Amino acid sequence: MKPILLQGHERSLTKILYNKDGDLIFTSSKDNLPNVWWSINGERLGTFNGHNGAIWDMAVSDDSLKLASASADQSCIMWDVETGKSLYQLPAKSPVRSCAFSLTNNILCFTTDRAMNQPCFIRFYDLRDKEQIATNAPFREIEAPSDAKVNRMIWGTVEDYIITGHENGTLCQYDWKTGERLKVDHSHDNLIKDLQLSKDRTMLITASKDTTAKLFDAKTFQFLKSFKTDRPVNSAAISPIKHHVLLGGGQEAMEVTTSHTRSGKFEARFFHLIFEEEIGRVKGHFGPINTLAFHPTGKQYASGAEDGYVRIHDFDQSYYDFEYDF
Repeated sequence: MKPILLQGHERSLTKILYNKDGDLIFTSSKDNLPNVWWSINGERLGTFNGHNGAIWDMAVSDDSLKLASASADQSCIMWDVETGKSLYQLPAKSPVRSCAFSLTNNILCFTTDRAMNQPCFIRFYDLRDKEQIATNAPFREIEAPSDAKVNRMIWGTVEDYIITGHENGTLCQYDWKTGERLKVDHSHDNLIKDLQLSKDRTMLITASKDTTAKLFDAKTFQFLKSFKTDRPVNSAAISPIKHHVLLGGGQEAMEVTTSHTRSGKFEARFFHLIFEEEIGRVKGHFGPINTLAFHPTGKQYASGAEDGYVRIHDFDQSYYDFEYDF
């Protein structure tokens, strides 16, 4: 499984995203330039110029025409994917931490940090209403609890609710129509770094600094499985075609320079979804893995790390032939 190495960022990766068709990969980092690449050969198509701070999160519409990016420069920018031009910029009063399109792609949601004497807000914009965009007036604004800011946010199984992962390990479900908090889960006891859904949107996997990734029913928050490691987990993804979970992480970035690549534990680790046992590792990065994503077909995955590189791995035949012995 020889990887394609993508070098387009000067600083550590924060997000890797495939579009719905799987032909494009969007990457962002702590530099201010989101990139877009062909997933088949790693050729870079271009960059999106306009931010003045680290990019924390991105979202792409189902038709691959629009890209939203959340940045530490206190703004969320909507881009035209084809031209790379900024369509509009939504300013905030504190850094924007995460963003996501609804299932119909009509609503954009983004969350802001609790910083600069500002509370943590979850904002909703109807993209069909040009006046909302022009006046920067969201139709719904939810103030998150003061004890923990939102670190990650995604839309749920259906368009009725969003799921948020918080700084203190809390997992929440919000009804965006009323602003009501529907469900709360306290399974994690440290920062939730990543939230991803399975392909059919029924299962939710969380990645946490408490060294575990946990699997939940995305609607009921019923706890299903736990994948334990010996390092902070920064990202976790569910394979769309096999009963596999992919975990990435490593020791704290500030301690990386004092350790060997092996002792730093920077491998991507595969676990069996049902039996919760590790079934394989892929080495390569020289720093903690910050973000992971499976190709929509499940035939490839991409990882981005603190070392500033993106690695695209196409699975060999042996991966498809592998059967877990039980």
